Amino acid sequence: MSVSGTSAQIAELADGFVNAPPERLDEQFRRLTGALWDDGVLTELALPAVPALVARLDKAADDRKGHLAVLLGVLAEAEFPATDGPVATAVRAGLDRYLELLAQGADRDPLTLGLVYLLAHFPGDRERILAAADAVTPSLSDDDLTRLVRLLTPADQANADLGRVWPSPSVWGLDESERDFDTSWITALTPEQFTAAWRNDQRTLFGHAGAKAYWAARHGVPAPIVAAPVPDPGTLEAGRQAEVGTGIFGRHAAALRCPNCHEALAFDGEGVTCTGCATAYPVAGGILDLMPGDRVAPGDEDTGDALHKLAAMPSMGLYYEAVLRPAFLRAMGSNWDEAVTPADEDRYIAEHVAPADGPVLDLAAGAGRWTTVLAEAVGPERLVALDVSVPMLAALRIALPGVPALQASALELPFEDGSLGAVLCWNALQALPDAAAGIAEVGRCLRPGGTFTLLTFRWGDDALYSYFQHAHRFPNAEDGMRLFSLDELRGWLADAGMRVRDESGSGTFVFLTAERVA
Repeated sequence: MSVSGTSAQIAELADGFVNAPPERLDEQFRRLTGALWDDGVLTELALPAVPALVARLDKAADDRKGHLAVLLGVLAEAEFPATDGPVATAVRAGLDRYLELLAQGADRDPLTLGLVYLLAHFPGDRERILAAADAVTPSLSDDDLTRLVRLLTPADQANADLGRVWPSPSVWGLDESERDFDTSWITALTPEQFTAAWRNDQRTLFGHAGAKAYWAARHGVPAPIVAAPVPDPGTLEAGRQAEVGTGIFGRHAAALRCPNCHEALAFDGEGVTCTGCATAYPVAGGILDLMPGDRVAPGDEDTGDALHKLAAMPSMGLYYEAVLRPAFLRAMGSNWDEAVTPADEDRYIAEHVAPADGPVLDLAAGAGRWTTVLAEAVGPERLVALDVSVPMLAALRIALPGVPALQASALELPFEDGSLGAVLCWNALQALPDAAAGIAEVGRCLRPGGTFTLLTFRWGDDALYSYFQHAHRFPNAEDGMRLFSLDELRGWLADAGMRVRDESGSGTFVFLTAERVA
């Protein structure tokens, strides 16, 4: 195509969006985005289109400027980790105009959020951008400002925070012991490992900022964040020191089995041993370790797996419920307006978990917030809580000392076939290494008539929001978050012998209950 033809095509696309009637705004923006960018990959129109997009910031109505700021940020991000590629350089040429617009904005205004996301891609202009941001602070929340600061900060292993930056550095209040814990494992990384972990943090923060800005551009001002207090980490230590014998686990002995050889377990009051292969499974701090495979001695972990180091932080279970989980629901569930509340989640669990005979499993129970709801629905004496993370289970034990806590794999559940009355998997399916295999295990363990109730997330309705969802890097998702289509979920449930009884959820939430058929 000739230069004039390319220019005409770009002008037609850009003006089609700028001049679109409200009912066609999303359609025209997707058309514009799709012509320049395909799931993080730039098209041949991207570079010549950048000046036209910057120029449209002055022509577009206020309800469209935020879209353009997000699109310019996405185009610059396509060259990440480079910040001086041809497209990023072209986008940076509009820096003066971006800063002028930032000075006119207000907290949570869609254009302001779009500009914060866009400006985060230019670390070479860090001082100038932060000076402009400081000039409009209180127009920027601590959440948005500290995220911007972190994204503009150069990597320095000797003085770095890893992991404790999402959803923003402002939510993390660390004591001296926690900082010492961080320093010990961060300094043990090789330079290559540190760089990979740093870039994972950057990707995650870009994804969160982009999702927030794009949602705001489409739907309006996000609801303010109401931060919950993080419990005193000292409560974890108190929970660890409380002794719990094996009796709390033995009441479910008929359902439990060895994860290695699948034979029954013996509970003698002091320990747990497999009756088949004689493997001894330790009980420590009230948590029974039923992880499959060989026992791993403390300290033998791979120090290069930074994300799993983060999962082992002593206070992570406390931060999860108070800070991390609400932010995750906003991004993955498109819940920036708080349309889905914890009360809505409580209600769904209470109304849809319908056990057959047998224990009720809270699969990937985390720190126990929804285990409590499940206990109220079915009775704590029927419950078993399972998670792979000891810090999460330690927090759960504080809240529910009478509920057996198992450290075990969701892909090799330590239960007999057809032994469980119901399974809850709340905001966790997307964290499993293999969701289909996890669902198959649930189907194996459920009794006929037992229910499988879950909360998870589907991909956004357009490629751009899905891109921001996928950008989040967490344990078991080092290459990006793995979400689902509804057809995938229905197929996996059917393959596992389950029939869907209910399917609902606003935004990109999926609330789902299935029943094990005979």
